[in-house]
Amino acid sequence: MKIPFYKYQGTGNDFVMIDNRQEVLSKNNTRIIKMLCDRKFGIGGDGLILLENPEIEGDDFKMVYFNADGNQSSMCGNGGRCLVAFAKFLGIIENEATFTAIDGPHKATIKNDQVSLQMQNISEIKQLGNSAFLNTGSPHHVIFTKNIADLDVKKEGAAIRYSKDYVANGGTNVNFVDLQEENTFLVRTYERGVEDETLSCGTGVTAVALAAHASGKANANTIKLIVPGGELSVSFKKESEIYTDVWLTGPAMQVFKGEIVC
Repeated sequence: MKIPFYKYQGTGNDFVMIDNRQEVLSKNNTRIIKMLCDRKFGIGGDGLILLENPEIEGDDFKMVYFNADGNQSSMCGNGGRCLVAFAKFLGIIENEATFTAIDGPHKATIKNDQVSLQMQNISEIKQLGNSAFLNTGSPHHVIFTKNIADLDVKKEGAAIRYSKDYVANGGTNVNFVDLQEENTFLVRTYERGVEDETLSCGTGVTAVALAAHASGKANANTIKLIVPGGELSVSFKKESEIYTDVWLTGPAMQVFKGEIVC
């Protein structure tokens, strides 16, 4: 069986994209999905995303996201942005999109290669000393520290991801954060499901921006995040104790396309 695919990346967070409106790939075939994401035996990617027909009136499409381990996962911010670029390439949308992912409805805009994705409102941020925990569509542990360029993110991230505080609930993603200048942060992220550092994580930098603001480490409503794969920004409003109108913005680009035999 030959499956057409596309490869997209957003600040180095890369994804295999499949137009699954005709159900060319079964969502239950964990083995094939894992193989497609394998950088040695497949296409290679931090995850795989299916663009499917919408199930909710008013939506343009549906997003189904899988981690590189082949299992369907929680929301992926950069993946959502890349999917919007893919939808525009397919002619499904022009400059705006409405779609539903596993964490609920999303809106997005696209101009050239810049995609802005509206994330869910956040009402709960657990402060843990110089760390925080919050769910921005995916669970994130955020650690504010220094000299993260020298950090072994895979080792340190895995220790927290599999710690007794998180393992019973499926683990967590882990973000190591260093303040660069006012309202600008350097971020490195360990992603569960990938089980390694990725060059960028959209839900991760969203968590970092909100945690930084909630703890007083940032004072603006737009935060700049520098990740190994480039730059992203997160803007938001704060109403009482709730963060609303949260937008993740950055580049999303097609890398290549092809067919693979499964």
